[in-house]
Amino acid sequence: MDATPSRTRVRRSLMPLAAGVCALALAGGCAGPGPAPSAAPAQQAAAPRAAGDLEERYQAVIEDVLPSVVQIGAADGLGSGIVYDDKGHIVTNAHVVGEEKSFDVSVATGERALKASLVSSYPEQDLAVIKLDDLPDGLRAAEFGNTEEVEVGQIVLAMGSPLGLSSSVTQGIVSAVGRTVSEGRSGGGTGATLADMVQTSAAINPGNSGGALVNLDSKVIGIPTLAATDPQLGGSAAPGIGFAIPVSMVRTVADQIIESGKVTDSGRAALNITGRTVVDDEYQPAGVAIVSVEKGGAAEKAGLRAGDIITRIGDTRITTITSLSEALAGDEPGRKIRVTYTRGDAAKTAEVTLGEI
Repeated sequence: MDATPSRTRVRRSLMPLAAGVCALALAGGCAGPGPAPSAAPAQQAAAPRAAGDLEERYQAVIEDVLPSVVQIGAADGLGSGIVYDDKGHIVTNAHVVGEEKSFDVSVATGERALKASLVSSYPEQDLAVIKLDDLPDGLRAAEFGNTEEVEVGQIVLAMGSPLGLSSSVTQGIVSAVGRTVSEGRSGGGTGATLADMVQTSAAINPGNSGGALVNLDSKVIGIPTLAATDPQLGGSAAPGIGFAIPVSMVRTVADQIIESGKVTDSGRAALNITGRTVVDDEYQPAGVAIVSVEKGGAAEKAGLRAGDIITRIGDTRITTITSLSEALAGDEPGRKIRVTYTRGDAAKTAEVTLGEI
């Protein structure tokens, strides 16, 4: 799937060499006080060892985790999934399963595709759980990590079936954490706004969705879900900018679906309204008009009603449905927020105790 982050400008500057830093000259390099003749050979010997150690670690992680990453075939295409437990539950993206109820699953323990059935899908967080109808011998569940231990700069591997190439692995780093992104609905997306996403430079392509983002301890830290697109390139994928649902949310949703057959506590805040984007006299997005309020919901309890136009949440300007979703994505049910809105020609504010999606 694709996400469109806010446009950023990159400035490239040239930094002159500072005093005491030398560039190599053709005549024999750089002189310095007190060279250590043995340092260079030692460093040269250490470099291959370090590279070899890292390579071995990559290979160990792939050997540990790849057998737990599956390819999921649905009517609309292919995606990926992760074996969640030894009972045959597989967690994936909701947009991978779509409206389907049954699937063909290819696992690392055999060439024959296995049948699986939908347990439940939760499009609001773009997660779903399916279950194998029959358990193959040697089925291995992945080990899931801890979101709090995910840090920028960590080396990660993305595993899945990009473009139908099963058991593929790409590598990168954690580029950022805590991102909020919104999916489009084109191409089968759920339209969900997703908070606390892990941004990674590991390549994520169509078919990677639902697979595993793994650290060098062989632990799943997220589910690759979407790649950024660049409006200046006509919506083409922006290289090196992908997003994964954090493992804490994966566990929360998957555990509830497996236990109850559905999500009973989303942890996602909501105003409990149906709304639409409105434009101003210059046809620019200018707010979210409330089409209807849920009876007994957060908005109704605060006195909001159909026809009101929401323009701010706290100090955050609201111009579209997407910006409203993003403003609420980081909040929790029960939190009180200030909503600024217009009713007719009058500007008003209301204190709203947030409800739940």
